[in-house]
Amino acid sequence: MESQCHQIVELLRQGPLTPQDALQKVGCFRLAARIHELRKAGYDIRQVMKQRNGKQFAEYQLKEE
Repeated sequence: MESQCHQIVELLRQGPLTPQDALQKVGCFRLAARIHELRKAGYDIRQVMKQRNGKQFAEYQLKEE
């Protein structure tokens, strides 16, 4: 089985990723922790705060490699 970090990188290459997307597609409950690990590994990941239905959440985007 692929690591969550590897799966998350693949999803980020396809476009923006939210915690809800990560939970549904990879089963990742702690996306922010995985993003932290990926940044430490050298990935340039941008965080944009979004708001929908009165709730605020982060959306992550992988900068061009």
